[in-house]
Amino acid sequence: MHRHVIIPLSSRLGLLTFLAVAVVGLAISGLAPADRAAWWLEVLPVVVALPLTGWTHERFPLTWLAYLLITVWAVILVIGAHYTYAHAPLGHWLQDTFHLSRNNYDRIGHFAQGFVPAIVAREILLRDTPLRSGAWLSLIVVALCMALSVVYELVEWWVALLARMQAGAFLDNQGNLWDAQWNMLWITIGALTSLAVLSGAHDRALAALAAAQTPPGPA
Repeated sequence: MHRHVIIPLSSRLGLLTFLAVAVVGLAISGLAPADRAAWWLEVLPVVVALPLTGWTHERFPLTWLAYLLITVWAVILVIGAHYTYAHAPLGHWLQDTFHLSRNNYDRIGHFAQGFVPAIVAREILLRDTPLRSGAWLSLIVVALCMALSVVYELVEWWVALLARMQAGAFLDNQGNLWDAQWNMLWITIGALTSLAVLSGAHDRALAALAAAQTPPGPA
Protein backbone atom coordinates (compact mmCIF):
# COMPACT_ATOMS: atom_id res chain seq x y z
CA MET A 1 0.00 0.00 0.00
CA HIS A 2 1.24 3.46 -0.88
CA ARG A 3 1.49 5.95 1.94
CA HIS A 4 -0.93 8.83 1.47
CA VAL A 5 0.94 12.04 0.80
CA ILE A 6 -0.62 15.37 1.66
CA ILE A 7 0.10 17.83 -1.13
CA PRO A 8 -0.10 21.52 -0.19
CA LEU A 9 -1.82 23.99 -2.50
CA SER A 10 1.41 25.89 -3.20
CA SER A 11 3.01 22.72 -4.58
CA ARG A 12 0.01 21.90 -6.75
CA LEU A 13 -0.09 25.44 -8.12
CA GLY A 14 3.64 25.29 -8.79
CA LEU A 15 3.24 22.08 -10.79
CA LEU A 16 0.22 23.37 -12.71
CA THR A 17 2.10 26.57 -13.56
CA PHE A 18 5.02 24.58 -14.91
CA LEU A 19 2.79 22.26 -16.95
CA ALA A 20 0.82 25.15 -18.45
CA VAL A 21 3.89 27.26 -19.27
CA ALA A 22 5.79 24.28 -20.67
CA VAL A 23 2.95 23.12 -22.94
CA VAL A 24 2.23 26.62 -24.26
CA GLY A 25 5.94 27.35 -24.58
CA LEU A 26 6.57 24.16 -26.55
CA ALA A 27 3.65 24.91 -28.86
CA ILE A 28 4.84 28.46 -29.61
CA SER A 29 8.50 27.49 -29.81
CA GLY A 30 7.69 24.70 -32.24
CA LEU A 31 6.13 27.07 -34.79
CA ALA A 32 8.66 27.28 -37.63
CA PRO A 33 11.85 27.02 -35.53
CA ALA A 34 15.16 28.00 -37.10
CA ASP A 35 16.29 24.35 -37.19
CA ARG A 36 13.72 21.59 -36.60
CA ALA A 37 16.22 18.84 -35.72
CA ALA A 38 18.05 21.09 -33.26
CA TRP A 39 14.69 22.17 -31.82
CA TRP A 40 13.76 18.61 -30.90
CA LEU A 41 17.11 18.06 -29.25
CA GLU A 42 17.01 21.33 -27.30
CA VAL A 43 13.46 20.90 -25.96
CA LEU A 44 14.03 17.27 -24.96
CA PRO A 45 14.62 18.17 -21.26
CA VAL A 46 11.24 19.97 -21.18
CA VAL A 47 9.49 17.09 -22.93
CA VAL A 48 10.97 14.65 -20.40
CA ALA A 49 10.15 16.90 -17.43
CA LEU A 50 6.46 17.17 -18.34
CA PRO A 51 5.48 13.53 -17.60
CA LEU A 52 8.19 13.10 -14.97
CA THR A 53 6.99 15.95 -12.73
CA GLY A 54 3.39 14.86 -13.14
CA TRP A 55 4.18 11.24 -12.31
CA THR A 56 6.27 12.04 -9.23
CA HIS A 57 3.97 14.75 -7.86
CA GLU A 58 1.62 12.42 -6.00
CA ARG A 59 4.53 10.51 -4.44
CA PHE A 60 7.13 13.24 -3.97
CA PRO A 61 5.73 16.75 -4.48
CA LEU A 62 8.37 19.44 -4.76
CA THR A 63 8.29 22.85 -3.15
CA TRP A 64 6.77 25.78 -5.01
CA LEU A 65 10.28 27.23 -5.33
CA ALA A 66 11.57 24.15 -7.16
CA TYR A 67 8.63 24.17 -9.57
CA LEU A 68 9.07 27.90 -10.17
CA LEU A 69 12.74 27.45 -11.07
CA ILE A 70 11.94 24.50 -13.35
CA THR A 71 9.36 26.69 -15.10
CA VAL A 72 11.88 29.49 -15.68
CA TRP A 73 14.41 26.98 -17.00
CA ALA A 74 11.79 25.58 -19.39
CA VAL A 75 11.15 29.07 -20.78
CA ILE A 76 14.88 29.60 -21.35
CA LEU A 77 15.11 26.25 -23.16
CA VAL A 78 12.14 26.72 -25.49
CA ILE A 79 13.27 30.21 -26.48
CA GLY A 80 16.77 28.96 -27.24
CA ALA A 81 15.35 26.01 -29.15
CA HIS A 82 13.17 28.20 -31.37
CA TYR A 83 15.89 30.62 -32.47
CA THR A 84 18.94 28.40 -31.76
CA TYR A 85 21.14 29.72 -28.98
CA ALA A 86 23.46 31.59 -31.33
CA HIS A 87 20.59 33.73 -32.64
CA ALA A 88 18.33 34.30 -29.61
CA PRO A 89 17.16 37.95 -29.54
CA LEU A 90 18.06 38.47 -25.87
CA GLY A 91 21.60 37.35 -26.64
CA HIS A 92 21.83 39.78 -29.55
CA TRP A 93 20.56 42.59 -27.32
CA LEU A 94 23.20 41.79 -24.70
CA GLN A 95 25.85 41.59 -27.42
CA ASP A 96 24.94 44.99 -28.83
CA THR A 97 24.40 46.69 -25.47
CA PHE A 98 27.61 45.50 -23.82
CA HIS A 99 29.70 45.24 -27.03
CA LEU A 100 30.30 41.52 -26.58
CA SER A 101 32.10 39.43 -29.16
CA ARG A 102 29.34 36.79 -29.40
CA ASN A 103 25.70 35.99 -28.62
CA ASN A 104 25.81 34.83 -25.00
CA TYR A 105 22.31 33.41 -24.68
CA ASP A 106 23.84 29.96 -24.36
CA ARG A 107 25.73 31.21 -21.30
CA ILE A 108 22.38 32.15 -19.75
CA GLY A 109 21.10 28.66 -20.55
CA HIS A 110 24.10 26.94 -18.99
CA PHE A 111 23.98 29.20 -15.93
CA ALA A 112 20.35 28.09 -15.48
CA GLN A 113 21.45 24.49 -16.03
CA GLY A 114 23.40 24.79 -12.79
CA PHE A 115 21.13 27.25 -10.96
CA VAL A 116 17.92 25.19 -11.22
CA PRO A 117 19.18 21.61 -10.72
CA ALA A 118 21.12 22.78 -7.65
CA ILE A 119 17.87 23.52 -5.80
CA VAL A 120 16.15 20.38 -7.07
CA ALA A 121 19.12 18.22 -6.03
CA ARG A 122 19.32 20.00 -2.68
CA GLU A 123 15.65 19.31 -2.08
CA ILE A 124 15.87 15.63 -2.90
CA LEU A 125 18.98 15.15 -0.75
CA LEU A 126 17.53 17.01 2.23
CA ARG A 127 14.24 15.16 2.11
CA ASP A 128 15.36 11.68 1.14
CA THR A 129 18.81 11.22 2.70
CA PRO A 130 20.35 11.79 6.16
CA LEU A 131 22.21 14.85 4.81
CA ARG A 132 21.57 18.22 6.44
CA SER A 133 22.29 21.80 5.44
CA GLY A 134 25.96 22.62 5.52
CA ALA A 135 29.22 22.49 3.63
CA TRP A 136 29.03 18.79 2.76
CA LEU A 137 25.55 19.14 1.29
CA SER A 138 26.63 22.13 -0.79
CA LEU A 139 29.74 20.31 -2.00
CA ILE A 140 27.71 17.27 -3.08
CA VAL A 141 25.09 19.43 -4.84
CA VAL A 142 27.74 21.36 -6.79
CA ALA A 143 29.50 18.10 -7.67
CA LEU A 144 26.22 16.66 -8.97
CA CYS A 145 25.63 19.73 -11.11
CA MET A 146 29.18 19.54 -12.46
CA ALA A 147 28.67 15.86 -13.27
CA LEU A 148 25.42 16.74 -15.03
CA SER A 149 27.25 19.35 -17.09
CA VAL A 150 29.84 16.80 -18.23
CA VAL A 151 27.13 14.29 -19.17
CA TYR A 152 25.21 16.97 -21.07
CA GLU A 153 28.26 18.05 -23.07
CA LEU A 154 29.03 14.43 -23.94
CA VAL A 155 25.42 13.79 -24.99
CA GLU A 156 25.48 16.90 -27.22
CA TRP A 157 28.65 15.63 -28.88
CA TRP A 158 27.36 12.07 -29.35
CA VAL A 159 24.00 13.20 -30.72
CA ALA A 160 25.64 15.56 -33.21
CA LEU A 161 27.89 12.72 -34.38
CA LEU A 162 25.14 10.09 -34.58
CA ALA A 163 22.67 12.40 -36.31
CA ARG A 164 25.39 13.61 -38.66
CA MET A 165 23.87 17.05 -38.32
CA GLN A 166 25.64 20.35 -38.65
CA ALA A 167 27.03 20.83 -35.17
CA GLY A 168 26.64 24.60 -35.34
CA ALA A 169 22.86 24.52 -34.98
CA PHE A 170 22.87 22.26 -31.93
CA LEU A 171 26.23 22.87 -30.26
CA ASP A 172 26.33 26.61 -31.04
CA ASN A 173 30.00 26.99 -30.13
CA GLN A 174 30.20 30.08 -32.37
CA GLY A 175 33.77 29.30 -33.27
CA ASN A 176 34.97 29.06 -29.67
CA LEU A 177 37.38 26.15 -29.28
CA TRP A 178 36.81 26.11 -25.52
CA ASP A 179 33.01 26.41 -25.64
CA ALA A 180 32.36 23.13 -23.80
CA GLN A 181 34.69 24.17 -20.99
CA TRP A 182 32.97 27.58 -20.76
CA ASN A 183 29.61 25.81 -20.59
CA MET A 184 30.75 23.64 -17.70
CA LEU A 185 32.16 26.68 -15.91
CA TRP A 186 28.87 28.57 -16.20
CA ILE A 187 26.93 25.58 -14.92
CA THR A 188 29.23 25.47 -11.89
CA ILE A 189 28.84 29.22 -11.34
CA GLY A 190 25.07 28.81 -11.60
CA ALA A 191 25.02 26.06 -8.97
CA LEU A 192 27.21 28.05 -6.57
CA THR A 193 25.11 31.19 -7.06
CA SER A 194 21.88 29.28 -6.51
CA LEU A 195 23.09 27.83 -3.20
CA ALA A 196 24.42 31.20 -2.04
CA VAL A 197 21.29 33.16 -2.95
CA LEU A 198 18.40 30.72 -2.47
CA SER A 199 19.35 28.31 0.33
CA GLY A 200 17.54 30.38 2.95
CA ALA A 201 14.38 30.73 0.87
CA HIS A 202 14.57 27.05 0.00
CA ASP A 203 14.83 26.07 3.67
CA ARG A 204 11.68 28.11 4.39
CA ALA A 205 9.86 26.52 1.45
CA LEU A 206 10.87 23.06 2.69
CA ALA A 207 9.66 23.88 6.19
CA ALA A 208 6.33 25.08 4.82
CA LEU A 209 5.99 21.91 2.74
CA ALA A 210 6.77 19.72 5.76
CA ALA A 211 4.29 21.63 7.93
CA ALA A 212 1.55 21.25 5.34
CA GLN A 213 2.22 17.53 5.04
CA THR A 214 2.08 16.98 8.83
CA PRO A 215 -1.42 15.85 9.82
CA PRO A 216 -2.95 17.76 12.74
CA GLY A 217 -2.68 16.10 16.12
CA PRO A 218 -5.65 15.10 18.28
CA ALA A 219 -7.63 17.98 19.73
